Amino acid sequence: MPAPVRPGFRLPLVVTADADLLDDLLRIAAAAGTEVDVAPDPTAARPRWPRAPLVIVGQDQAAACLRARLPRRQRVVLVGRGPAPGWDLAEPLGAEYVLRLPEAEEWLLRRLGADSVFEAGGRVVAVLGGRGGAGASVLAGALAVTAARDGRRTLLVDADPFGGGLDLILGWEGVDGLRWPGLAAAEGRLDPLALVRSLPQRGDLVVISFDRGDPLPLPAEALTAALDAGRRARDLIVVDLPRRLDDAAVAALQAADHTLLVVPAELRATAAATQVAKAVALQCAAASVVVRGPAPGNLSATEVARSVGFPLAGLLPPEPGLVRGLEHGEAPASAGRGPLADLCRRVIADLFGNGGEAAA
Repeated sequence: MPAPVRPGFRLPLVVTADADLLDDLLRIAAAAGTEVDVAPDPTAARPRWPRAPLVIVGQDQAAACLRARLPRRQRVVLVGRGPAPGWDLAEPLGAEYVLRLPEAEEWLLRRLGADSVFEAGGRVVAVLGGRGGAGASVLAGALAVTAARDGRRTLLVDADPFGGGLDLILGWEGVDGLRWPGLAAAEGRLDPLALVRSLPQRGDLVVISFDRGDPLPLPAEALTAALDAGRRARDLIVVDLPRRLDDAAVAALQAADHTLLVVPAELRATAAATQVAKAVALQCAAASVVVRGPAPGNLSATEVARSVGFPLAGLLPPEPGLVRGLEHGEAPASAGRGPLADLCRRVIADLFGNGGEAAA
């Protein structure tokens, strides 16, 4: 069984179904003074794969992890007990080291000691719409604006190549800084301070946005690298996702601490959102639904949430001045008043809990 993770901390992840290898790894971890989180296969590992400080893949699961197309990440170690522990799989899997036990026990002991209990950095919340035009980008922008206004260092990430550029939601199209076309080739580990300095920024809010150029596919490796840097440099990372999940969106869902699905209070929108929710539930650890009014057929927020299958995070009634403000370059929730700002404050409070720590 996976070891319990203390609030605000993460454990190294071991992926193996080899009982003898697992016994060796548990013994080494105990000698290093730490616990490990154990997954017998890539299906069990997937929710924890992006956020573990160190991933140790057993030789028996290397090929399965590769077939499962787990997102490429840093700090992956391939370990085996045989004469050739998966050398040919190391590079495709993204493993930085290939170890053979018992020869590498001392090295692994030191690494587990250094990477054992690891205080988590920024929290990641993903936002997507249950259908086109649901208002997910507006909610994502409002969450980022609200968090930054409250003094949280915030990164807003545009992960929708066909969304027109999330900087438009904020009225930031004239703010200097790199957009995705200048970052899309990034992979591996980014310097978090250099990333923040390169992006459009006002106060505690920085943004990675698409521009109005030709549509650019967003590589999953680039988004993963940006999220990793964001976790180390920011308190909150808000990711605006497309409704049709590409590889980058799947990687973001797997990295997210929570996902918000925005659904208009309409019958057809609810039916569409139910299908999106099924895909989301396969990738993320926790999700809830935000229902947006009006409800022309008197469909209640509770009924929408029940149909979608996610808990209800809140209801957004119509806000007449919101669209007008967006058209004039006013960021959503920038005044700090109204239903949208109130919902954002509740979501952020739930995400962080008391005193700034993430809720257990």
